[in-house]
Amino acid sequence: MNNTKLTVSHAPFWHDGDSVFQKNLNYMLALLPAALFGIMQFGAPALGVMALSLSFAMFWELVINLVSKKTATIGDLEAAVIGLLFGMMLPAVTPWWLILVGTFVAVFIGKMIFGGIGSSPFNPTLLGMAVLMMSWNMFFDFNTAYVDYDFAFTALAPLTAVKTQGAAAADFFALGDLFLGREVGAIGAVFGLGLVLGGIYLILRGYARWELSVSFIAGILVTAFLFHAASPDAYAGPMFHLLSGYTLLAAFFLITESASSPVNRIPMLLYGFLGGFMIILMRNVGDYADGTILAILLVNVVSPLLDNIRPNALGKGMNNA
Repeated sequence: MNNTKLTVSHAPFWHDGDSVFQKNLNYMLALLPAALFGIMQFGAPALGVMALSLSFAMFWELVINLVSKKTATIGDLEAAVIGLLFGMMLPAVTPWWLILVGTFVAVFIGKMIFGGIGSSPFNPTLLGMAVLMMSWNMFFDFNTAYVDYDFAFTALAPLTAVKTQGAAAADFFALGDLFLGREVGAIGAVFGLGLVLGGIYLILRGYARWELSVSFIAGILVTAFLFHAASPDAYAGPMFHLLSGYTLLAAFFLITESASSPVNRIPMLLYGFLGGFMIILMRNVGDYADGTILAILLVNVVSPLLDNIRPNALGKGMNNA
């Protein structure tokens, strides 16, 4: 018998030429319309917050790479996406030290401590946001944050108004106005049209899975409809919930984060729907006006369990003739 040496390379065996850098660059391009609208609406402070957030996130990753004596990874733009998303979820008047702390938590605890890109069980951006909201919740009161601004529309955060005044407060906000950004909120979360266009772009390019976005939106609409049908005076309608707060940002840019979401189709559908369900549950029953951040972090926890749901292999369980 001849001794034969077989040399086999490791997976993946096929590659479409894409890269992490290209994926993240496309994510940033998709976020650009909502980010630019936020700058137009909230002025130079909004630009400063997003620029500072992006810079701090990349700085923390570079420092951690240097301290751990690893190759610098900021060139893949993963930290840049975390920083940009983080900045877009903040009010335009956020103090610099809050951004410093939040981006450190997002990059170090949310990403690097778990081993870097693709290893985190939680969405890094949301983990940083959750720590800030739990520690300094007063900075996320959008009505107070923009008290010195002069807007040409009703200057109220829609979800906060409904939470404090009841479902009737939703009548102050036309759905078209909410979709076009005529509302008070986070820098990059108010322009629904820009977020939808960016999300569709990512789905068409194959960087975001439609199953996650569609099932998430379905979870929002179905759950909000059931609450509203049960008590119209107490709970706002489904379209109001879809177009206000962080919902559309979550539908296309947060729930679709690849490392913390399932990879199989049925688990993705369950995961997205559960995320939407949890958000409405927190808004209508919980203490937080929005609930998006904590709801998605909760479904991040069950993602590995959902991924165990998969069809049997072809022919498995059949008796041999």
